[in-house]
Amino acid sequence: MPLEAGLLEILACPACHAPLREEGTTEETSELVCQGGSGCGLAYPVRDGIPVLLVDEARRPA
Repeated sequence: MPLEAGLLEILACPACHAPLREEGTTEETSELVCQGGSGCGLAYPVRDGIPVLLVDEARRPA
């Protein structure tokens, strides 16, 4: 289930405060990816429709 557009507008990366973009085709692979120009690029998981915005839980860019 995709996140609501209004929610995506107010969410920001906890590390650099840049906007987030939703990626993933299924609920199991859904994540929010940082769009910051500073090269942050962290990807935060979405579990059971709830974004987990913890830096320790984020996937680092490859």
